[in-house]
Amino acid sequence: MFAEIKQIFTPQNKDLRKRIYFTFMILFIFKLGTAIVVPGVKDSVDTGSLGFLELLNVMGGGALSQFSIFALGVSPYISASIITSLLQMDIIPYFSELAKQGQTGRDKLNRITRYLGIIMAFIQGYIYSVAFIKTGTVVDHLSYSLILTAGTALCLWLGDRITAKGIGNGISLIIMAGIIATIPNMFVNLWNELVVTTSTQAMAFGIIKFVLFAIIYIAILVGVVFIETTERRIPIQYANKSTSSYGKSQSYIPFKLNATGVMPVIFASMLLSIPSIIAMVFKNNSSISLFVNKYLVTNSVTGFIIYIVSIFVFAYFYTFMQLKPKELSDNLSKNGGYIPGIRPGKETENYIKRVLKNTTTIGAASLAVVAGIPVIFGAFSSLSTNISIGGTGLLIVVGVSLEAYKQLESELVTRNYSKTNRKRRR
Repeated sequence: MFAEIKQIFTPQNKDLRKRIYFTFMILFIFKLGTAIVVPGVKDSVDTGSLGFLELLNVMGGGALSQFSIFALGVSPYISASIITSLLQMDIIPYFSELAKQGQTGRDKLNRITRYLGIIMAFIQGYIYSVAFIKTGTVVDHLSYSLILTAGTALCLWLGDRITAKGIGNGISLIIMAGIIATIPNMFVNLWNELVVTTSTQAMAFGIIKFVLFAIIYIAILVGVVFIETTERRIPIQYANKSTSSYGKSQSYIPFKLNATGVMPVIFASMLLSIPSIIAMVFKNNSSISLFVNKYLVTNSVTGFIIYIVSIFVFAYFYTFMQLKPKELSDNLSKNGGYIPGIRPGKETENYIKRVLKNTTTIGAASLAVVAGIPVIFGAFSSLSTNISIGGTGLLIVVGVSLEAYKQLESELVTRNYSKTNRKRRR
């Protein structure tokens, strides 16, 4: 890693440094936007305890709690992406055909996703303005919704600029930047609650608890990195390769332990958010709100069970949607490849299914543990709700960071390879 950092600051990689600086500049603009409150609502906003919306607040760098112009962030786009991904599974033939048309189809799907995301941003913005703003007419709520929708559109544009002229996936980096921005404030609040506000006698014990919290946080971070980088490799032999060449250059299919990333957790969170959003719309109906708060939020027993089960269900669903065993088996056969000891065709397909089931079970269990820790921690802790350990935010930060690092490493390897070839030609 340090070698790559050293390479970045060489004169030959001046353009790469500019791309990195450009990325940080865009992220700074995003963070600046999270501090700008929607005009006209500063004194009338009452976000209170966000509950299930805390994940969206963290992903937006605390923008929702302040009701800033970036309060929605890119969450409507994520919801739209989930919907379009589901529609591609032969639910609507048009979407299935687009998914098979290569780059042209992907471009069309991306445009549809963005339009759907903007529509969802307006609807979501109106619901939040009605729920959080104490006073205001219908026209006021519509104007607030337009501002929030414009904020989402600007976030998407900033993400596109990073993808085009910076390093990494822009939208993912914006989400990561929002999460990272909340971490220092969380540790400051933790220090204040455990140390500053305590008596002199309890101060030493508070410091010990603070250090213990930091150690556990780092341990979970290391564990998440391990989960994200671990993979199961299935060896592959090709008919046109001899045994000796097979021994020298091993080919394999890599299956990540957590092939779906953080998507199952986001899916599960979105699923549980639906009843809560309905309760927000019908906030005057106490029976609906009481039922949702008692049975369908993550800090209730039934809500937590639904949350964990949903993570497993979505993990299996998303894994087999992305990695289709039959297609993998057919592609191997077409390229003259096979798994040693396994017959091509149906046996290969069943073997891949077994491997995916095993890796997905372990990966989903690890996701459920990391995502469930904050819920359990909040149930037994007397600390503020904005202080948590583990969680979806940590999964997103690690996943996006590794993706950006791999892209940067690949860029440096390509440049070194091109430089070596030029020297050999001379």
